[in-house]
Amino acid sequence: MAATIEGQDRVLATAQQIVKSLNINTKATEDMILILSNFDNRLSNITDLMDGGAGGEEIDHLFELAEKVILRHDSGGVGGASSRNSSPWEESSSSTAEYLEAVDTIIKLTENLNIQSDWDSEVMDRAENALQLAMSKLEEEFLHILIRNTVPLDLDRLYGSIRRGSMSFPSNDIDIVTIGDDLESYREDDAGGSGYLHDRAASLGGDLYVELIYTDAIKDLKSIADRMIRSGYEKECCQVYSNVRRDVLDECLSILGVEKLSIEEVQKIDWKLLDEKMKKWIQAVKIVVKVLLFGEKRLCEQVFSESELIKEISFSETAKGCVMQLLNFGEAVSIGQRSSEKLFRILDMYDVVADVLPDFEALFGDESGESVCNEVRTVLSGLGEAAIGTFVEFENAVKGENSRRALQGGEIHPVTRYVMNYLKLLVDYSDSLNTLLPNSQDHDLNPEEVDDIDSGDTLSPVSQRLLSLITSLVANLEEKSRLYDENALRYIFLMNNILYIVQKVKDSELRNLLGDRWIRKHRGQIRQWHTSYLRSAWGKALLCLKDEGISGGSSSASKLVLKERFKNFNACFEEIYRVQSVWRVPDDQLREELRISISEKVLPAYRAFVGRFGGQLESGRHAGRYVKYTPDDLENYLSDLFEGKPAVLNNIKRKGT
Repeated sequence: MAATIEGQDRVLATAQQIVKSLNINTKATEDMILILSNFDNRLSNITDLMDGGAGGEEIDHLFELAEKVILRHDSGGVGGASSRNSSPWEESSSSTAEYLEAVDTIIKLTENLNIQSDWDSEVMDRAENALQLAMSKLEEEFLHILIRNTVPLDLDRLYGSIRRGSMSFPSNDIDIVTIGDDLESYREDDAGGSGYLHDRAASLGGDLYVELIYTDAIKDLKSIADRMIRSGYEKECCQVYSNVRRDVLDECLSILGVEKLSIEEVQKIDWKLLDEKMKKWIQAVKIVVKVLLFGEKRLCEQVFSESELIKEISFSETAKGCVMQLLNFGEAVSIGQRSSEKLFRILDMYDVVADVLPDFEALFGDESGESVCNEVRTVLSGLGEAAIGTFVEFENAVKGENSRRALQGGEIHPVTRYVMNYLKLLVDYSDSLNTLLPNSQDHDLNPEEVDDIDSGDTLSPVSQRLLSLITSLVANLEEKSRLYDENALRYIFLMNNILYIVQKVKDSELRNLLGDRWIRKHRGQIRQWHTSYLRSAWGKALLCLKDEGISGGSSSASKLVLKERFKNFNACFEEIYRVQSVWRVPDDQLREELRISISEKVLPAYRAFVGRFGGQLESGRHAGRYVKYTPDDLENYLSDLFEGKPAVLNNIKRKGT
């Protein structure tokens, strides 16, 4: 018992001497006393010591206590060959606390040894050596805690964080060919729409978060980082941290499908494969910036909270490599070859970079991160220029399209489908395009077309350009209609194509740009072509049903005229049936309207003609050769028109047979 009391007295006396020797301000003295009072549970009364004296032996003894703890857990530094069984972090919480208390004691002693010039050089060397061993151990533990406690990330976890932020990703993509030589290979999709599939992803929203380091480990990382920074080993601590976290971000990019590719490699990739990579890049930018980088920023703030400078440097060094890999791909796309099928994906890339630019500015707001923000702005500008350049390529392709082959049956031309579905999708990017496109009121606009726009003189840049494109397309189609020898088929072609354009405008955001007045004008144009078709296709047949030249008697001459009239009508009708059953009108409503208007024009005239003159031929020989069809027969046959299928009148019901 006496020996124990005597030992405590010696330790307390030693602490008293240290306090006196430190000769620093009261606050620092109190901090030192607190550290010493917790050390080895033998200095619990040290807080009562403010004065007194002790010899150098007591200081040596106190130093030796801390030194023994440091040496007991020394494993030869980071990467050393010694077993890691000596790690206090793997033994118990009390062992960890003891080690950190010993490190704190050594740090305090070395700080004050450097201040006092009369300390023994051997003590100073031992203290410096102990500190180096401690820092090496802490660096090793910092590395292993980081590695052991990194939360595994996979696609489900990464996308899960996005889904919590109300984000969805596209499953369909562009299936498109370039206007020009490949136009005839255009494929209409099974649903009867365009062969152009492109879903835009929604914007991110909400507070997105994914755990990067297990929460329990952050306290240990911070306790080590605080001591390494205090001891002047911040560079080593920062380097270990950045190396580990940089590798994690690289792995996340790989999981998200973003590869390390040079600009030259990107520009050599086939379009379909490049499109897949662009889509994955867009998704990756959102996840990396909105989720991972903000998570990394948060983690740096927690681990390096004691040093604003180290916090910023560690984050910057961690994130730069990942960010530059993303930006390099964006730059490669922006300077690549321009073709119309790339426009939507380039605009998607532009939009996502514009969306995350404020996030970059928040993440890299310090001086060390300004270069990153500048790189992001450069890539954004490059993608904007690429988008406009690609849009101009598309405009030139539409205006310069000059295929000279008439489509069989007056079908909807592939150019019509291509351009209108392209424009329908393009409207979704109106905000971006209005920002990027120059405001050119005189951009090849037809004054008559401008008058048909509800918005009048307030056309936005994108409205001007889309109106100009549709005007060019309509003019192109009118030129192509002249390739048909038959005027009736020319009108069918124009009705099919202009109706397709009108429907695409009416059923999309194009309606908001062009307005109902534009739609009404072009519907009126379709009605005019409808009337012209009836006159051109059925005028000759209807002439056969006129009364002119037929006398009221039953003379042989009169019967010959009647026979000729019926014979000519039958020939006209059969030719029309043979030809126009092959013509195709894809729109159900237009097809039915055409059949009804034909019936209303032809059937009453035929019924009246047969009623007046058919009886004069009934008593003659071979009457069925002339009055071959009843009005009901004609009505049935008219239902076969415009189906795009060859048909023959091989089951005709002859009157009288």
